[in-house]
Amino acid sequence: MPVQIIQGTNDKPMASETLARFFGERDGWNGVLYLGYPIIGTSDGRFAIDAIWLSPDKGLIVFDMVEGLDSEGFEDRQDESANFLEAKLRTHRELIQRRDLLVPISTLSYGSAFTQNLDGEYGYQLVCEDGLADALNDIAEWDGQQEQIFDKALSAIQSISNIRKSRTRRSITRPDSRGAKLKSLEGSIATLDSRQSKAVIETVYGVQRIRGLAGSGKTIVLALKAAYLHSQHPDWQIAVTFNTRSLKGQFKRLINTFCIEQAGEEPDWDKIKVLNAWGAPGDESRNGVYYEFCVENGLKYYDFGSAKDRFGKGEEFLSVCRSALAETGNSKHKYDVILVDEAQDFPPDFLKLCYEFLSKEKRLVYAYDELQSLAGEALPAPEKIFGVDEEGKPLVSFGLENDSRGDILLSKCYRNSRPVLATAHAFGFGIYREPTNNNEIGLVQMFDHASLWEDVGYVVSDGQLAEGEEVTLTRTKETSPLFLEKHSSLDDLVQFHSFSDKDSQMRWVLENIKKNLNEDELRAEDIVVINTNPFTTRENVGSIRNALFAEGINSHLAGVDTDPDVFFKSGTGDESVTFTGIFRAKGNEAGMVYIINAEDCHSDQFNLETLRNRLFTAITRSKAWVRVLGVGSGMDQLVKEFEALKANNFELKFTYPTEGQRGKLRVVHRDMSKTSMMKVSNSEQSLGTILAQLENGELNLEDLNPDIVAKLKRTLEGNL
Repeated sequence: MPVQIIQGTNDKPMASETLARFFGERDGWNGVLYLGYPIIGTSDGRFAIDAIWLSPDKGLIVFDMVEGLDSEGFEDRQDESANFLEAKLRTHRELIQRRDLLVPISTLSYGSAFTQNLDGEYGYQLVCEDGLADALNDIAEWDGQQEQIFDKALSAIQSISNIRKSRTRRSITRPDSRGAKLKSLEGSIATLDSRQSKAVIETVYGVQRIRGLAGSGKTIVLALKAAYLHSQHPDWQIAVTFNTRSLKGQFKRLINTFCIEQAGEEPDWDKIKVLNAWGAPGDESRNGVYYEFCVENGLKYYDFGSAKDRFGKGEEFLSVCRSALAETGNSKHKYDVILVDEAQDFPPDFLKLCYEFLSKEKRLVYAYDELQSLAGEALPAPEKIFGVDEEGKPLVSFGLENDSRGDILLSKCYRNSRPVLATAHAFGFGIYREPTNNNEIGLVQMFDHASLWEDVGYVVSDGQLAEGEEVTLTRTKETSPLFLEKHSSLDDLVQFHSFSDKDSQMRWVLENIKKNLNEDELRAEDIVVINTNPFTTRENVGSIRNALFAEGINSHLAGVDTDPDVFFKSGTGDESVTFTGIFRAKGNEAGMVYIINAEDCHSDQFNLETLRNRLFTAITRSKAWVRVLGVGSGMDQLVKEFEALKANNFELKFTYPTEGQRGKLRVVHRDMSKTSMMKVSNSEQSLGTILAQLENGELNLEDLNPDIVAKLKRTLEGNL
């Protein structure tokens, strides 16, 4: 396996380029080469190491890079780099045996402009490009695979071992309890994979897109990337934004932890800001990207109420972003980097607004998973989001050979086990859903390109991934690590239960949460109860919360009983089970997830893909166990789908739809023009309003033009 090359930023571009090329052309070597990483906190402030190579055969080699021909002081720089790095690694107990560091550290100075090696005092060496291979071969061999020291060293260098730990300490008395299993899981997810490392450290001068399925670490990657850029470029103005308000605290915690562990100091919150997307006047906590854009450019600012009055109901944020872009000519550039999480939930105009708010390098990073879109709309291609220049050339385009770092796809899932993720995809796409009439297929939505299934970590185990052909897709141990599912039986990982009434559902949830807390050694913050319909959450969770309170168990409704930025409550005397609607659940995770009233996701309404995406998103909040609960015949049908999935060993078996069939489905990753998307969105909104008025009696069918009703009926029948 070749050396993984992770290219960050440093002030040695030429030497970095030749070193990356050197390792890229070598066969037979492995490990990870980091350029411009790590950054180490010292008593004198940040210390940036030019490059390191962590090899399971050679140990840790530290490179002092010499740009040009000035070699003065290279011996001292080697000592400083090695001493600081050793001090950092010695803080990790798993890398120490008695007083010895288990990872050998070697140093080299490398000068790409030199034509021959240069010997310094006491055996120090500066090598040229031609002499680099021999110098590295001369380093003594080391068995880094013994006791997995290589992986532990990699985790220590990545500085994420503490980031993934629980918010509070666990008290474990039984090694087989759920609490013990969850603690082990959290400890096992301690190393970023190569794609995540690239996404964190590699810096693109322009727009970078990070696509990843649920649980692939997009939020952690964005937080670490923001912290890395802040540590490497402390003078840059950096903004991090998102759709789910409860992510604000998580982003601040991750960035703060990484900066302290990596650079030895807290971030400068005047330089790196965690902002809401919309924002409003007031204190710092209310600040937002759109609000700042209006202030900086002297534009009229709309809050939600005034936006609804001015532009109408349903697309308030899209309208205010579009209005701001239309009203500003040469916009003022406030930020050097903007990082956007949950981009699938934003209108494309918001990404364009972020783009316009950036300095000339246009360092915009946006991450998304379209199956977690709760609006039912696909994110357009970058060419359509950002537009073209004066010559008609796209301002942003991915897929070119010289822009391979601009588009990163995260296919490995570190949150959900294979059965949990396959369940989420099966229901999100409607893989085992039965058609409700003769002219319909069971599928709800589908990728527009069959190869995208393989991109997100599935392989074809039977059949072929082609139009009209039967295919069976399965996840591998590489994309869904086995340790995520080996801790419990398949029947325990995912369960679906149908109840005859809401009271029976309530009693079942009550008894199981009591068992989780009293017998399973789970903490209150390990448990999340999600109501799938965001408009009924408050009324639907009341009875369960009252029953828990009667048993002495505290709970809270996220964003209602708490600050909008708070999702979990933990700490001495403040432990509380989290109840939430689906929108606030986004971006959060828990060991045990209860999804209640899931029958709402079986409806055959026109927005079925949106309802299924809610179920997909809810299921993928689980780090270990998930219970999907509901009432009545709709839930019975979901249970039937789940039993079909189990019978197929959590593989996805279906007939890949033809182009004509895909035309009747929501197509994931489909490119649509803004105009087309607006037409579809406006049409759906209008139809939805008419249907709601007919159902609640505000409007009678007789009030409508009979010719239009008849024509609509004929058109719908012809397309079903």
